[in-house]
Amino acid sequence: MRIQDLPYPDPGVPDARSGPRFLWWLGRNQLGGQLTALAWGLLHFVSVSALPFCVGLAVQAVVERSGAQLALAGGLMALCCAGNALGDTFLHRAAVTNWITAAARVQQLLARKAAHLGAALTRRVAAGEVVAVSTGDVEKIGWFVEAASRFTAAAVTLVLVCAGLLVYQPALGVVVAVGLPVLALAVLPLLPRATRRADLQREKAGRATELASDTVAGLRVLRGIGGEELFLDRYRRASQDVRHAAVRSARMWSLISAIQVLLPGLLLIAVVWHGVHLARAGRITVGELVTVYSSVMVLTYPLRHFEEIAMAYSFSRPSATRAARVLSLERATDTAGTRAADAPGGDLYDPVTGLLAPAGRLTAVVCGDPDTAGRLAERLGGHPPEPDASVLLGGVPLDELPIDSARAAVLVQDKEPVLLSGSLRDLLDVPRSGGVDAQEALTAAQCGDVLEALAQASLGAEDPMDVRITERGRSLSGGQRQRLALARSLITDPEVLVLDEPTSAVDSHTEARIAEGVRSLRAGRTTVVFTSSPLVLDLADRVVLVHDGEVTAVGAHRELLHSEPRYRAVVTRETDEERAGSAAGRPDPPGDGGGAPRGDRDTPHHALRNREDALRGVLRNDGALRGALEEIEETA
Repeated sequence: MRIQDLPYPDPGVPDARSGPRFLWWLGRNQLGGQLTALAWGLLHFVSVSALPFCVGLAVQAVVERSGAQLALAGGLMALCCAGNALGDTFLHRAAVTNWITAAARVQQLLARKAAHLGAALTRRVAAGEVVAVSTGDVEKIGWFVEAASRFTAAAVTLVLVCAGLLVYQPALGVVVAVGLPVLALAVLPLLPRATRRADLQREKAGRATELASDTVAGLRVLRGIGGEELFLDRYRRASQDVRHAAVRSARMWSLISAIQVLLPGLLLIAVVWHGVHLARAGRITVGELVTVYSSVMVLTYPLRHFEEIAMAYSFSRPSATRAARVLSLERATDTAGTRAADAPGGDLYDPVTGLLAPAGRLTAVVCGDPDTAGRLAERLGGHPPEPDASVLLGGVPLDELPIDSARAAVLVQDKEPVLLSGSLRDLLDVPRSGGVDAQEALTAAQCGDVLEALAQASLGAEDPMDVRITERGRSLSGGQRQRLALARSLITDPEVLVLDEPTSAVDSHTEARIAEGVRSLRAGRTTVVFTSSPLVLDLADRVVLVHDGEVTAVGAHRELLHSEPRYRAVVTRETDEERAGSAAGRPDPPGDGGGAPRGDRDTPHHALRNREDALRGVLRNDGALRGALEEIEETA
């Protein structure tokens, strides 16, 4: 595989049973690249190791005053230098190719697994760990894959040189043949401790990355409650733990490096001492002594690759273990399906809760628990958390369809949709039916002011559609990101569109216009909206109340508002005291929640409590932020 041929047409099915097995699988799938690097490595190392023989031959030629022998030594030396240059150049090229292609294969596997699992991925693996695996861990894995062939070439060279010295000068060759394996294996007792320290460092670094990811994702909320300092202190402590672990790991590796320098020096002293005595006795020539001495000195270069492979494996094994853990995750249902790929049409029905969304109508779903709403939205999109919980579309279970067909038929927009970096045109370049163009989707989602803001932010772009959006849309406000994500969902024009709180970050007037735009644009299409906004509920064809995991009331918004206390409690944020007062004969809270402003929810008391409820809902959905809320409450 060449770099220009990336990405892989098919990255393959990995052996994710363990980290070492995953590394072995990667190596086997790049056997051609490994053999190429091995061949160039042998040429490079053998050329380097042959130079001492050329030097010894030249020295002996000078001693014997042989011009022909000196010319032969010069020619052999030139040949070795050419082989060294050629082998080193192409070894580096092949090794880097192996590194990049291995990293690319792992990234493709991770991307495929993320698309395969969908929303289930972040429920089973922390987002920070996924980020760590797809960035730093991928580099560590690639390092080991490319170092393996270089190490193999170095090991083969050591064996060849030892055999050559035994034949060339047995008296000194025995010393080298015994000493080199000792040098290569001397660090083995230290490797388990070094590996454990490297594992601890990577574990702490992964935790720090997860904490940083969670902090950045919830920074706006943290600033609102004054909790950013708490999280910064947490990250400072975590980063200091990483630093201490890195220092302890570096100390062990520096000890290994020192041994790799000390022992070859001792071997050189032994060779010189023994060789001088042999030369004095006339058993070897001066040229042979120089040859053996130079060979031992040059062999310290391939010996360094024993240390490198040990470091590469120690750092890549925990990285490969994390990657294998992510790649071993499976969906609760089969993605291949047992039915034809034709997408069905008709009513959408959830047998778990009893929710029915009639075809071609706008159905609003009210849930008192945001977690329940999120799980129900995922299930409606064909992502059941467990088998035998599939929803039915036109009487056909979604988990019996191929996953691509199920996702084409039902699209779910999460409560916190992600905007990828790129231009607005790229953002809206998604699979679509062709029935809705970009302008219609942007208008329905009330993105006019967003386009104006983008045009003002980039004076060089003539068309706002060409303005670049930063990663996750961080340069935009929450309401702007939410509306752009809604436009992206509308432009796909799926058979069934499920929206989870699509207007929670916008003001009341914009929310009313968005509700009208969605209703108009989605006319004749099935749309399910999870919301507690009266402005959206009043425009729905059908309103469903889900309480304690099942449908408890169905009707129109105004009808349910007056007849169903539990519905009114969720929609108007009615407190227990207010419900008790209503039961005792007090008048209902003002405002029926229609298209007018939100009645008692606009009073200062309820506005404050609504913000508090919204904040707590966010914190409940984020494990790290939940801990911050608990600490803040304890401090208060």
